[in-house]
Amino acid sequence: MKITGITTYRHRLDIKPKYTMITALGVNTGNEFVVLRLHTDVGVDGLGEATITVRWSGEVPSGCEQVINETLAPAVVGLEIGDFPELNRRMDACCSRNWFAKSAIEMACWDALGKDQGKPVYELLGGACRPLKIKSRFSMGAYDVERAVGRAKELVAAGFDTIKVKVGTNPQQDVERVKAVRGEIGFGKDLVIDANCGWDVDTAIGCVKQLSDCRLDLVEQPTPDGDYAGLARLRRETGVKILADDICFDLIHAQELIRNDCCDVISVYPGKNGGISRSIEILDYAQTHGVACSIGSNLEWDIGISAMAHLVVAHKNMQIEEFPGDVLGPDYYVERTVSEPIDICGPYTTISDKPGLGVGELLI
Repeated sequence: MKITGITTYRHRLDIKPKYTMITALGVNTGNEFVVLRLHTDVGVDGLGEATITVRWSGEVPSGCEQVINETLAPAVVGLEIGDFPELNRRMDACCSRNWFAKSAIEMACWDALGKDQGKPVYELLGGACRPLKIKSRFSMGAYDVERAVGRAKELVAAGFDTIKVKVGTNPQQDVERVKAVRGEIGFGKDLVIDANCGWDVDTAIGCVKQLSDCRLDLVEQPTPDGDYAGLARLRRETGVKILADDICFDLIHAQELIRNDCCDVISVYPGKNGGISRSIEILDYAQTHGVACSIGSNLEWDIGISAMAHLVVAHKNMQIEEFPGDVLGPDYYVERTVSEPIDICGPYTTISDKPGLGVGELLI
């Protein structure tokens, strides 16, 4: 089965007002993403999704669509589906970075391969090592205290055991927000904070120390992108567990994090890493060095979230039982984009055992 072509589509979905995301990167009320249909010589199509946000990855919808159609697609047409090392080699040879664009093509290949073989993607990855029903944490925006407390109450009532609070904005307001949320949820639930690189190192250390009585169960990306020494310093001086995310896109980044003793957990997901196969490289390397991984999120739609969930189900080092991740993206939006959307109910996401990614057909 060979790749014969790729058709791309740009589409925007609004985020439900209650789910509006406020972070160190700004306010997000909706996203325009690129989705694609990958065609093969046996008539089996695969679906892919590039969940791009320029403030985070640097990719924009128009550029993503252009690089797929004009650069990546010509390089991969004719390739046998299933040869993922060659797929990645060809894409890297003609285009640097553009991880989400590459991931869209790669996940479409997994989808097509699974459909052709009559197997879900997690079976192609070696089989399920955990249930198809995944429990997530909830990522709350950097809201004012009153809204944050009200939202925390709703999330606990909905069954969430881990609440992530966005910080990295005004340090004083960040501290007040986190203290208020901990006061609302009590110490029977886990509390994570995520600065999205919004603090400098000294500010991060100061804020984490001010929050010492809150029992921060995990601190995600508290320091600037690329500053491995700063992240390691914060970990040493505060003793908190660190989750590295925005600083880790590829295997080299993961190797630097581990070499510099920067983190306890690495956030891994196909879009950010350039595909499922590249995520597996990071997961395997981290596992070899005794470092746990969890699943991150860029508020994906159903195609992207399915690729993430299949990876979680299939890889032991996705240690979501101890470090819950985010596999809830489609629930943030006012619409769904596929005929067989992923089942999301409260903190639980359940994938099907249908062939490929199991999301049916595009509705856009």
